[in-house]
Amino acid sequence: MKKFLFFLFITNAHITNAQTSQHKISVIAYYAGDTSAIDAYSIEKLTHIIFSFCHLKDNKLNVSNFRDTLTIQHLVSLKKRNLDLKVILSIGGWGGCATCSQVFSTSKGRTQFARSTKRLTRYFKTDGIDIDWEYPAIAGFPNHQFIPADKDDFTALVKILRKKLGNQKEISFAAGGFAKFLDSSVDWKAIAPLVDKVNLMSYDLVNGNSIVTGHHTPLYSTKKQLESTDNAIRFFNSIHFPLNKVVIGAAMYGRLFNVNADTLNGLYQSGGFDHGISFRNLYLDSMQQQGYVYYWDDEAKAPYLYNKTIKKIFSYDNERSIALKTKYVVDKKLNGIMFWQLRDDKPVNGLLNVIDSTLHQNNLKH
Repeated sequence: MKKFLFFLFITNAHITNAQTSQHKISVIAYYAGDTSAIDAYSIEKLTHIIFSFCHLKDNKLNVSNFRDTLTIQHLVSLKKRNLDLKVILSIGGWGGCATCSQVFSTSKGRTQFARSTKRLTRYFKTDGIDIDWEYPAIAGFPNHQFIPADKDDFTALVKILRKKLGNQKEISFAAGGFAKFLDSSVDWKAIAPLVDKVNLMSYDLVNGNSIVTGHHTPLYSTKKQLESTDNAIRFFNSIHFPLNKVVIGAAMYGRLFNVNADTLNGLYQSGGFDHGISFRNLYLDSMQQQGYVYYWDDEAKAPYLYNKTIKKIFSYDNERSIALKTKYVVDKKLNGIMFWQLRDDKPVNGLLNVIDSTLHQNNLKH
C-alpha cells in the first residue's frame, strides 16, 4: 500500500509539473516610461517587465540617472500586486549600445560588465538581464562599430553572465527578427543552453530605413514580403533551436509611410517612413474621417490603413492580429509573447487585454 501511495504521489507530481510547465506562457512588457505611468496598467496580466534602458559606463552596467533608479525601484515594488512578476534590467536599445562591440571584445570588459550586472541585480532585487545590442556583427545604429568577432564575443558575454549570475537569474536578449540577424549575429547552438529567452523583435521589419512599404509586424510571410514572425520561427525550427525559449514580438505602435505610387493600396511600393503612432493614440474613426481605409491582409494576418488621396499607408498591430499572434504562441509551444512597449498601449481595453483574454480562452493563463 505504501509503495502504491508513493507511486501515486510521484505520478501526480509529474503530471502537476507537466501541467505547470505547459501552462506557463510568458507575457513580457518592455517599459520605457517614468515612475508612475505604469500604475495605470494591469500589471497582473504580465509575467515580466523589462526596464528600458540601462547603458554602459566604464565597462559597467549603469543606471543613467536618479529618475531611472526610482523607476526601477517602483517596478520592483509592483511585485506586491503581482507575486509572480519578474523585473529585468535591459542594456542598450536602438542607439543605446554605442560601445558594446568594443567593451565586449575583451575578457576584461565582459567580466567587469558581468560583475556590475550582478551588483545592480542584487541592489535593486531584480531578476535578470536582457541584452539589447543592436546588432552584433552586422550594421545597426549608424556609426556604431560592428565586426565579425562580435558573434563569438556575444557568446563569451552570455557565458560570463551565466557564471556570475548563476541559474536563479534570467538571461535574455533582444534578437532582430530579420534574416540577416538570424543568419549572422548569433551562434545559436552555443547560446541555446545559456539563455532563458530570446525576445524576437518581429516588428520594425519594415522600418525607418526602408525604401519599400510593407507590413512592419506581420505574423506570416507573403508573396512579396519574406520577413515575418513565422519566417523567423521557421528558421529556429530549421536549426533545432528550442522553441520553448523563443518569445515573439508584438508592436504597441504603428508606422506611417509615404507612398510614391497608388497601387496595391500602398503595399510593397517605393516610399519612405513618415512617423510612428502609438496604439494609445490611435483613433480609427478620426483616421477614417481623414480618408484612411481599413484593410486586412489575410495572407500576412496583419491590418493596415491606406489613404489614397494623400498616398500614405499605416502598418500596425490591432486586436485581431494580437489575438492571432498569441494563439500562434500557444499552437507552436513557444515561450511567450513580448511587446514594445507598455506605455504605447491603452491602459484600459488595450492590446495587453487581448493577449490576456486569448490565453484565458485557451486555458493557458496561469
